[in-house]
Amino acid sequence: MANVNLTTQAPDARNKKLAIILLCVVAGMVGLAYAAVPIYQIFCQVTGYGGTTQRADESAAVGIIEREMGVRFTASVDAGLALEVKPAKMSVDKIGSKVTVVYTAINLSDQPLSTTAGFNVAPAVAGSYFNKIECFCFTEQTLAPGEVKEMPVVYYLDPELDLDKELDTVREVTLFYAFYAS
Repeated sequence: MANVNLTTQAPDARNKKLAIILLCVVAGMVGLAYAAVPIYQIFCQVTGYGGTTQRADESAAVGIIEREMGVRFTASVDAGLALEVKPAKMSVDKIGSKVTVVYTAINLSDQPLSTTAGFNVAPAVAGSYFNKIECFCFTEQTLAPGEVKEMPVVYYLDPELDLDKELDTVREVTLFYAFYAS
C-alpha cells in the first residue's frame, strides 16, 4: 500500500495551491465588504434598527388615535456639495394621521447636481413606527444649475407606537436626512 506524504509534494505545486487558496480568501473578503452595506441597510429597514424608518403604502395606515406626537425635521449636507437644504417645519399631529411635509433643496452651483439622502429617526426605537409612504429619499434627485426643488415626504406614525413602554414619555421624534453626492 502506497503512503502519500504531502510534504514530499513539489514546492512549486504547494505554492501554487496556497496562492489559489489565499486568492479565494481575499476575493471572498472583498465580496463580503461590498455586500455588508446593502445587507445592513436591508436589516435596518426590516427591523427599524438604529432609527431606520419603515416603507409603507397608502393602505397600510391602521387608524388615528388621540395621542399627539411632534415630528422635527433636520438635514445636513455633505461638505463640498453645492446644495442648500431647508428642512420642513415641525409638525404636531395625532398618531396615525397621514402627514405631508416639504423639504426644499437649492442647487448653488452652475452644474447639474445629483444627490441622494440617507435617513434615520431619533429616538432610534421610534424608527420602526415611522412609516414613509412617499419620500424624495427613495430615489436620486437631480437639480439643474440654480434650481430650487420642493421634495415632499408623506408619512404616518403607526399607532402601535402608543403601546411601546419605551416611548411612553416621548412627545417628539426627529427625522434626519444626510444629503450626499450620488
